[in-house]
Amino acid sequence: MPLHAHQAPAAALRSVLAALGSSTAPLRGTPAAEAHGGLRPEQPLPVYVLTGITGPGGPPSPRLTGWRFLLRGADTAVGTAEAMLTADGWAFSHFGEGPYVRSTEVALRHADALPAPYRPRLLSVPELYMLTLWLHGDPAVDATDGTLSPEDLLVPLAPAPPGIAPHLPHRVDALLPLLTHRLVPAPLLHTPA
Repeated sequence: MPLHAHQAPAAALRSVLAALGSSTAPLRGTPAAEAHGGLRPEQPLPVYVLTGITGPGGPPSPRLTGWRFLLRGADTAVGTAEAMLTADGWAFSHFGEGPYVRSTEVALRHADALPAPYRPRLLSVPELYMLTLWLHGDPAVDATDGTLSPEDLLVPLAPAPPGIAPHLPHRVDALLPLLTHRLVPAPLLHTPA
């Protein structure tokens, strides 16, 4: 079942295209970009951040912080470009490289082969230095809705935190308690004096 991708705000895409067109774009002159004949932004994914997952009453709703585009050359993604929401609207934020680029491609390809329809998103859990592909189970939901449903899937991207296998889909109601447990400090052991 194909993924039901969100359409990025036009202003977010324009800001990324303007940054790519700049002569100072950091990825523009890299060997990877030159080898692939220029870069074009594809596969926009809304980026959400989930903080305070050990707070009382469970984790808060993730908040939308930006849109990330994979930067594709002739045949593969070689980087990312991200736009963020400012007081004046969408603005270019930064370019990125590294293992999450390839990992995102792999996770999207696997998700596209799942039998149920999903809306792909990215969910960052900064407290664990973790990025996941969030597969929202309601394909009709808007990108501004940051509600995590228990049946949504989270696919940890590589590198994942120790003990969490990358690229394996987990239901939200199974993975979040595991993540919360990882953040709770171990009790101090008192030795008799």
